Amino acid sequence: MSENVSRRKMLSLLGLGAALGFTLSGVLEPLEAEAQEAAPAAAAPAKATGTHGMQRRSARPTRHQRRHTRRTGQPAAPAATAAPKQ
Repeated sequence: MSENVSRRKMLSLLGLGAALGFTLSGVLEPLEAEAQEAAPAAAAPAKATGTHGMQRRSARPTRHQRRHTRRTGQPAAPAATAAPKQ
């Protein structure tokens, strides 16, 4: 009953195992995400526009303000907020 397994058979078994693992992980992942409950509306922050990265970017000083501070040593006056680009 004991027979030698060739490299080709071993690689094909390894490939099938990997494909099965990826398939099962892709199938089971959405089930876990669906089980999560939505956060209550009262817990949402008052200003929740845009993504977290967009909020961080808008909070940073502009390139002009940083250059002014670097050259003069004094912080620049904040620029008036412009209309958002579309």
